[in-house]
Amino acid sequence: MPVVACTQCGAPYPEHENPYLCKCGGVYDYQEFPAFLGSNGSQKGLWAYLENPAFWAGKPVVTLGEGNTPLLQVPFAGLPLWLKLESANPTGSYKDRGSTVLVSHLKNRGVSSTVEDSSGNAGASFAAYCARGSLRCKVFVPESASGPKRTQIEMFGAELVRVPGPRSEAARAVLAEAAAGVVYGSHAYMPFGLPGIATIAYEIVEQLGAAPHSVIAPVGHGGLLYGIMRGFEAMRDAGAIKDVPFYVGVQSAACAPVAAGYFAGSPRPQPVTPGETLAEGVKVSSPVRGQAILTRIKNGNGKMLSVSEAQLKAAYFEMARKGIYCEPTSALVWAAAVLMEKSSAKTTVAIITGSGYKSVLNQTGIV
Repeated sequence: MPVVACTQCGAPYPEHENPYLCKCGGVYDYQEFPAFLGSNGSQKGLWAYLENPAFWAGKPVVTLGEGNTPLLQVPFAGLPLWLKLESANPTGSYKDRGSTVLVSHLKNRGVSSTVEDSSGNAGASFAAYCARGSLRCKVFVPESASGPKRTQIEMFGAELVRVPGPRSEAARAVLAEAAAGVVYGSHAYMPFGLPGIATIAYEIVEQLGAAPHSVIAPVGHGGLLYGIMRGFEAMRDAGAIKDVPFYVGVQSAACAPVAAGYFAGSPRPQPVTPGETLAEGVKVSSPVRGQAILTRIKNGNGKMLSVSEAQLKAAYFEMARKGIYCEPTSALVWAAAVLMEKSSAKTTVAIITGSGYKSVLNQTGIV
């Protein structure tokens, strides 16, 4: 059975409380990840993989029909490239996969009011699922969060709090609410959404008929790439695939703490001062899952890349000209594919994290 415990002291997650961190200051994670049992065949989407006796049998689910997103092969020089269009999820981003499980978890534990912080996508998703599950919700975002994401949050009925300064200031502001006793339903710190993210891996294998050679994903707090890693590991442990893919995490050079750790040969992200970047979704200076990612790629099973703003912007417009309208953060994966070694020419899947309607970019910047 799945076991959640502190990565620092080993204490199990409390049965009757909902902390985002352990009392020792450590981060909670799955010591034993939910086993991969395949699709139950009775439904479509994410819960076809999760609603089983080993994980979620019999408990109510808060869902908007997330998952089952398209996998699209695209022309790309020297590389068999497929795009996993997570922009097709209900609120327009991959965050819905984590939100459906996290909010279901909170509701089943009797939580009726919660707070969250976000650069935008997670907040919009969390607000939508709280609305679906009848939970009161307050979302803290940096003042610079793009307009469409803020609109989504408010339209779903959440209280929106815009915080001046960088993304880290929104994270700091939400802690005051948590200190007052409100449940901090953090998509970054709470691990309960990770099994939802893992279903991206399950769907990729089902859609391709095999595990890809490589997977490219943007890295902010790291939950996306880390959740995908845990998904492929669960499939390998179940005998569904032979080997896990080669992982490529990509960050903006303006804020690349995990990439800095990788290039320094460190097992931990390195301190950085965030600069300005169009990739607002990964502008995270202290990534919660950064160390877990570096641990998994340190033995040659992956790498980190960082791309410049010029490379990011060029990738964004090139994707649009090929019919792929994504948010600028998603264009990181295309820029990374340009930088990758093409000699192997093996199947690569890149994760498109969010829709272009979320952060509209024109020649002058984000609207």
